[in-house]
Amino acid sequence: MSGLAENLSVHMNSPTFAIVAGEASGDTLGADLMCALKRLFPNARFEGIGGPKMIAEGFVSFYPMDRLSVMGFVEPLKRLPELLSIRRDIINRCKQSKPAAFIGIDSPDFNLGIEKALHNSGIKTVHYVSPSVWAWRQGRIKGIKRCVDLMLTLLPFEKAFYQQHAVPVAFVGHPLAGQIPRTPDSNGARQQLGLDIDRPLLCIMPGSRGGEVALMGELFLMVARRLLESNPQLQFVIPAANGDRHRQLTEILAEHPQLPVTLIEQQSLLAMEAADAVLLASGTTALEAMLLKKPMVVSYKLGKWTYKLVRPFIKTPFASIPNLLAAEMVVPELIQDEATVDSLSAAVSNALDVNARHLVEQRFEELYEQINLPSGDTAAAAIKKLLCL
Repeated sequence: MSGLAENLSVHMNSPTFAIVAGEASGDTLGADLMCALKRLFPNARFEGIGGPKMIAEGFVSFYPMDRLSVMGFVEPLKRLPELLSIRRDIINRCKQSKPAAFIGIDSPDFNLGIEKALHNSGIKTVHYVSPSVWAWRQGRIKGIKRCVDLMLTLLPFEKAFYQQHAVPVAFVGHPLAGQIPRTPDSNGARQQLGLDIDRPLLCIMPGSRGGEVALMGELFLMVARRLLESNPQLQFVIPAANGDRHRQLTEILAEHPQLPVTLIEQQSLLAMEAADAVLLASGTTALEAMLLKKPMVVSYKLGKWTYKLVRPFIKTPFASIPNLLAAEMVVPELIQDEATVDSLSAAVSNALDVNARHLVEQRFEELYEQINLPSGDTAAAAIKKLLCL
């Protein structure tokens, strides 16, 4: 065996994987991926930036993961010097240690810069969880192509997009499919939340950010008032994303004292599991509702001028993941000017209809099968294939 081949063999028998995860969802994906990689490479080492789940699997984190968890516009600007310093340090560490691969989990604004530098220095780079480049600002694909040796996508239509642009890609399935109960227990969820099991229930989810709740909260409650007029037995549950949203929604609800609304903090999956249907602002919530087999109405509004600015960059025919997966309008989407009290009330009323629910549940079961893969094992196998090329 030549010296080069021998070194490569040793490297592959006990590889080091550098991983950066910037938030809780990435920590969950990272821990799952580590377990799968250890089955393929029993002597593997893992280092970089990760959270408690990854650390419990033997990960060495050079920085606390929460140092990367910044939101909004002001906080990232304040923290920019620190974030740039952390990124430079990770790049330098990787250039010195030369891991078998660098794996950036989500957090594209932070990870793609690392991936570009390491890719240019000859280190294999993997990005796990595609940015929404297929949906808007598709020109970003050129930059991604210069950064990554392998893109791991959670959804099948994302894989097709990367293939169209000649970016190496593997579809690994969505981990939520394995985390959400395949047969929801609506009565059990209602009992946990103290809700009446004999009355119809609508879950209202106006978003997780303050701006979203400001735009969608009042509209959704006006829809609730309209629905209550035609169905006095209807009850409502609203899961606030956090304490700030709980306070914001409490203020909005004070203007609607006649509505039978149960406001809770977090527990969004339990609230959706309890419901007969969901009225939601577009986002990951739509995927969660689909996996729970819940009929839904998807709506979203932006500020008038913001919408005019971003609309030309949106390239996808649908806003919600269920419709993107199905490549057809499975659930109603009422966006911007179409999001009126009349149109939303009619759509939600139909979603609450028992016969309509059965048809949607069957379609959602088919979509569930599309994304129900062992994500960690599938991702690990794709990484092994990359390293063996």
